[in-house]
Amino acid sequence: MASPRDIAGFVRSLERWVTLQRMILDNFKKADERVREADRLEIIIHTRIAFNHLIKTLKAFDDWLQDPFISSNIPRDLLIEVWDTTLKITEMLLELDIKHTSAVKDLIEEAVREGRISPLLQLRDIGLGRENRRGEGHSMSI
Repeated sequence: MASPRDIAGFVRSLERWVTLQRMILDNFKKADERVREADRLEIIIHTRIAFNHLIKTLKAFDDWLQDPFISSNIPRDLLIEVWDTTLKITEMLLELDIKHTSAVKDLIEEAVREGRISPLLQLRDIGLGRENRRGEGHSMSI
């Protein structure tokens, strides 16, 4: 059985995590205005920073849900709330992916038809063995 001191340390750890997440959320909200006025590279960089934080948070949440202490003590209604929100996030991400990938495919096809693809831009097989990527096995390089 965990001692009160162990539980207090665990609670402090949770408080630190929440404080950090709130600070990061605030930073993303503040960055939004700058990003909207930024050039394409800066938008990509900020989006990748957001993706990296999403990945880190999802991994932490997944680890959290695997913790026996959490899984045996979280009430069912809170788990349903987590599921509902997770489903919404998943749907939004998949819809974004479908929309963006389809739009880029259409832009590339149109540019090829109209001869607007730079001769410096090539589609090539990079042979990295990566699976489940857009344009699997191909990369655009300059």
